[in-house]
Amino acid sequence: MVEIITIGDELLIGQVVNTNAAWMAEEINGAGWSVRQITSVSDNADEIRRALDEASGRAEVILMTGGLGPTKDDITKDVLCDYFSTRLVINNQVLKNIESFFHRKGFPLTELNRNQALVPESAHVIENLLGTAPGLAFEKNGKRYVSMPGVPYEMKQIMEVYVLPELLKSSGDQVIVHKTVLTQGIGESFLAKIIEEWEESLAPDIKLAYLPSPGIVRLRLSMRGTDRMMMEKKMAEKVDALQKLIPAYIWGEGKETLEENAGKLLKEKGKTLATAESCTGGLIAHRITAVPGSSGWFTGSIVAYANRIKTDVLGVSLQDIESHGAVSREVVESMAAGARNYLKTDYALAVSGIAGPDGGTDDKPVGTVWIAVAGPQGIKSRKFLFGDERMRNIQRSSTAALGMLREVILKEE
Repeated sequence: MVEIITIGDELLIGQVVNTNAAWMAEEINGAGWSVRQITSVSDNADEIRRALDEASGRAEVILMTGGLGPTKDDITKDVLCDYFSTRLVINNQVLKNIESFFHRKGFPLTELNRNQALVPESAHVIENLLGTAPGLAFEKNGKRYVSMPGVPYEMKQIMEVYVLPELLKSSGDQVIVHKTVLTQGIGESFLAKIIEEWEESLAPDIKLAYLPSPGIVRLRLSMRGTDRMMMEKKMAEKVDALQKLIPAYIWGEGKETLEENAGKLLKEKGKTLATAESCTGGLIAHRITAVPGSSGWFTGSIVAYANRIKTDVLGVSLQDIESHGAVSREVVESMAAGARNYLKTDYALAVSGIAGPDGGTDDKPVGTVWIAVAGPQGIKSRKFLFGDERMRNIQRSSTAALGMLREVILKEE
């Protein structure tokens, strides 16, 4: 078992999202170990010591992040010295690395930064190739401890070069296998009802988890054992059965995103895409351009937030806006057609909606969204009714739009 302790007041007041723990847990799981508990504590010596004591009673390996910087609130090294009955000493190799780091950056080396070469004497020092604070490994009463910087890319580098290889060496024959099925266009409770019989047919050693996010529900199958090939075969058979049960809702597996999936389809067909966005404000284009190689199939976007941009750039009829409103089938279809024509693409995706919290009416409450896809075989549009929370509506609109694009491309084969 592994426990993770993340240190920092910023985590407890919500100023920083604890992405470190999520990433670490996934990687640890892949190395064949289970995470027993994740604990976040403040920059307080007593709290850190208490967390170490409690974790030591439950886990074989304790991983810590945070509090290794050069400022006064970074107290982790002092706490570790006390906990492992040692003292801080200058490590010449760490000092050399720090001097080299600042020389490369063109910055002077201050006494504050030089002090980062002070490390607990009994620690095994793990080189930090991307920063100045090294990782620190200890052993006590048969338990292993590793303290790492809280900066995500520095922590990940130390995890990849030291922690994960060490975990793999001592994981034995045990492996944990996951298979994740990606669904879109159906809520968690409705999905659970449809696949209820399939879920009940799962063997006791196959665990199913529902992982919902705005517009998407991931179904994760997990098995733990020693025969990876057998486990993968058993899960593949269950996924095949699920594919036959809900083919309209499954769009991928693993860590693939909708934008990656849609881009793959466009690339395979040699087609191009443009977007025209109102309520999503460019989020769809942002998601698309985050995909490496998207320049091969994505031409550009028009953020037509104001009605004037809809009419002057996209060619939407002012009469349609006045008669039907900016959030309507007529307007969103004109937006899609206008973007396809203006940006000269094979497909265009358009979105117009009422994200909230204001702007809703009895006929068009907050969360009303129209999406249209213009393609070689015409224009298809659909109305969605989401909720009353602005950012969630924007996220769900972008997801629904990408899902609808994928659906149209597949139907036009």
